Amino acid sequence: MVKEKTFSRLTQAACEAALIAGELLRQGFGSQFKVSSKEGRHNLVTEYDTKAEQAILAHLKKAASTSSFLAEESGATGQLGDLLWVVDPLDGTVNFAHNIPFFSVSIALEEKGDIVSGVVYHPHSNELFVAEKGEGAFLNGKKMQVSSVSRLEQSILATGFPYNLADNPFHCIEHFIDIVKLGIPIRKLGSAALDLAYTAAGRFEGFFAVGLSPWDCAAGVLLIQEAGGQVSHWNEKYFSIHSRLPILATNGRIHKQTASILHKL
Repeated sequence: MVKEKTFSRLTQAACEAALIAGELLRQGFGSQFKVSSKEGRHNLVTEYDTKAEQAILAHLKKAASTSSFLAEESGATGQLGDLLWVVDPLDGTVNFAHNIPFFSVSIALEEKGDIVSGVVYHPHSNELFVAEKGEGAFLNGKKMQVSSVSRLEQSILATGFPYNLADNPFHCIEHFIDIVKLGIPIRKLGSAALDLAYTAAGRFEGFFAVGLSPWDCAAGVLLIQEAGGQVSHWNEKYFSIHSRLPILATNGRIHKQTASILHKL
C-alpha cells in the first residue's frame, strides 16, 4: 500500500504493525467476543484491543528493540531512551463492539519528545494514513493535504465527547452548542484518530475535542501538520499530546475563527 512513497525503516515498521493489527480487527469484527468496561461511561475494552496491541508491540520491538512504549491497554513499558511508541490498537472500541465499521489503529513515534512518524489505519476501508516529520502526509502512498476552505460557515467539523461528559470539562457542552448555533455541520464518528486523519485528508475542515489521551491523537497531530494544517490548544497556544487539554486541529485557514469561539468563557 505504500509503494508510491518510500518511508524510513521505523515508519515502515509502524505501517506493517498497523496492517497486522488491522487484519486482526477485521477478523474479529462482527464476531462474538468479550466486552468489559473501564472507568467512565461507555468506556469499553474488548479482547481484540488486547490482541491487536500485543501484535503491534511485538512487531515494533523487532524493529527497535530499545524502544519504550505508551499504549492504551498496557500503559508505559520498555526501556527508557530516545524512542517512544505511542499506540492505540483500537480507537473506536464502542463502534467495534456494536458492529459499527468505524474504528482505527493509531501508531506514532516520538523521538526525543518530537513526533516523527504517525500512522492511522482504517481496516474497513483499507485506508492507510502516514506522515513523517518534514516529509509530508500520505494516503495509501499518495500525498494528501488539508482542504482549501477558508470560511468557518462553509466548513464541516468533527468532534468527540469525553467519557466524563456529565462533568462538562472545559465547558465543552456550551462550546459545542456555540458551534451548532452557527449552523455548521458537525460529525461525531467515534474515532479521534480517524477524525484527525480525515481532517488531514481534506474531508473535514477541523476537529475539536477535550480529554484526549496521547494515543488518541499522537499520530493524527503529525498527519495534520504534515498535510499543511494547524494544531493547537483552544487558546491557540502549543498543544502537547500528553497534556489531555482541549485540542483544535484544522486546515489552518479556519483556525483563528474556530478558536475564537472555543476559547470564549
